[in-house]
Amino acid sequence: MNNISDTILSDEHKLLRDETKRFVTNEVRPEASERDPKKAEMSAELVDQLGEMGFFGVLIDEEYGGLGMDLKSYAVIAEELSRGWLSVGSIIARGQSLAGATDEQKEEYLPKMASGDALKSIAISEPSAGSDVANMQTRAERDGDEYVLNGQKTWTTFAKGSDFILTYAVTDPDAEPAHRGISGFIVEKPAGTFDRDGLSGQAIDKIGYHGWKTWEVNFDDVRVSADKLVGGEEGNGFYQIMDFFEEGRVHTAARSVGLARGAIEDSVQYAKERVQFDEPISEFQAIRFKLADMATQVEAARALTLLVADAVDSGERADAEAAMAKLFASDIAEEVTSEGIQIHGGYGYTTDFDVERYWRDARVTRIFEGTNEIQKRIIADDLLSS
Repeated sequence: MNNISDTILSDEHKLLRDETKRFVTNEVRPEASERDPKKAEMSAELVDQLGEMGFFGVLIDEEYGGLGMDLKSYAVIAEELSRGWLSVGSIIARGQSLAGATDEQKEEYLPKMASGDALKSIAISEPSAGSDVANMQTRAERDGDEYVLNGQKTWTTFAKGSDFILTYAVTDPDAEPAHRGISGFIVEKPAGTFDRDGLSGQAIDKIGYHGWKTWEVNFDDVRVSADKLVGGEEGNGFYQIMDFFEEGRVHTAARSVGLARGAIEDSVQYAKERVQFDEPISEFQAIRFKLADMATQVEAARALTLLVADAVDSGERADAEAAMAKLFASDIAEEVTSEGIQIHGGYGYTTDFDVERYWRDARVTRIFEGTNEIQKRIIADDLLSS
């Protein structure tokens, strides 16, 4: 099937897509099918391969060792990787950028991030502060040439595996408005452990997204030197968070498209092979209509995602449009993957087929990078402000 959304892509984008697709077929899908049902994380070898392919440095400038590609390239890669395993399509965001960093911080961290030698996790959410970022309770108090961090973060995926936790905390509790009192810190730690004074974590048991663990992280008098304050000035943390949401929502939309595409591709193959009443179920009108609806939804979501990426690449602000892409793509991902299970019948409710994994993973895309209710608020605010 020819996709009209391909007209948005250059020949270079298509070559990149094909190269990523081969990698996913040969390396990602076999590991996902074997490890995810056991709730086993992706292997260190696979993470190393992602680094070798340059996937952690897609958006990092060439001067820092990255590929210096555009957001469309990032979306293409994320879609293909997520078609194989959402966790793999997600871990590449642990490179890519260090929003608001000083030149010195960029020089120190970006080359290592681009190569995969220093990957970050991001600690924003708290038990009482999810979408309401300004209600953050974690504190960072200046003590000479250091800051002392105290508080609890949650939904910090890859916290244990990362080389540093990009942590946001309140440096000025009296700031008006409150979001101006938030700052970001680079909290270094050994990869694979919480072996640092005052730092600890507890894994959160999830229904999906099993390729890597998500953590609650505790900061108990964790000390960081003042030069780890992102950007070198207090009070810029909220704006740094907002800076990466635009590309983050395009990333989530692309990941959602990848999951939905996996469901339809597997369902088409299954429908051709599954015989009932002496003919393949692909001949039944009910199945054919489901596949038609699924294909239409996936193509619409991909086109919207790539158009938003194209606008951002052209230098336009596209906050509302990025919210639309994330909202629509994640909604259809849950619907399409659910229909994929229906087409597979009873087998779809087993771990013998990948479609159940697509469905479990699709559900989280409607929650992270801002819930879909928050996306609707962003879109409505934009409409009503004009």
